[in-house]
Amino acid sequence: MAVSAGTVEQALANKLLEAARIAEDEIDREIDRLEKLDEDDLEGIRQRRLAAMKKAEKKKKEWLQLGHGEYSELANETEFFDACKKSKHVVVHFYREETMRCGIVDKHLRLLSGKHPEARFLRISVNRAPFLCTRMKITVLPTIVLFKDFKSCDYIIGFDQLGGHDEFSTETMEWRIAQKGIINYVGDLAYPPDDKAKEKKKPIFGAVVRKNIRGGSRDDSDDDNDH
Repeated sequence: MAVSAGTVEQALANKLLEAARIAEDEIDREIDRLEKLDEDDLEGIRQRRLAAMKKAEKKKKEWLQLGHGEYSELANETEFFDACKKSKHVVVHFYREETMRCGIVDKHLRLLSGKHPEARFLRISVNRAPFLCTRMKITVLPTIVLFKDFKSCDYIIGFDQLGGHDEFSTETMEWRIAQKGIINYVGDLAYPPDDKAKEKKKPIFGAVVRKNIRGGSRDDSDDDNDH
């Protein structure tokens, strides 16, 4: 027996009304609960919030004492190891002064370092870090390495994962770094903020093609053309 369109519409309307009634009942129960809170309950809530704020402020002071909150230059590999041992979350930019795109990365990381004191933001010249570059196979500049508990957990190599162009926003860099939980993020991690049609597009993760620091290219990307 065929079901008429009117019957289907009526059934759907009934379901929607039922859902609205349930939601309204839940709201009423929550309002009733809040109205029944006495002074001791409210004071307990206030004290818990105050304790959480004090704990967060104490943690922030500890981070700042370790050099968090600013974008710092590392003079050598010893300083790198020391910084990664002391801080749980570290963002390190491996750069060469002559590479134009490294300057773009510097601009964004400098802004993010002040916004996200929960991570340490650092930069080190590849000329001062030959051992690290060899060990971590850094062959494209700029390269950002994310560290968690003194272990590398992610690489941002060139600009392919940032939109593939030089004009990406600081928010896109923030989104990309947040993928591994290195910094706090309140947006949608599934899509970059620069993607205006994010409902129709997929995240811009893809194969990363490397190049040699000294200029050898293995694809059509223009990363590190200055070397």
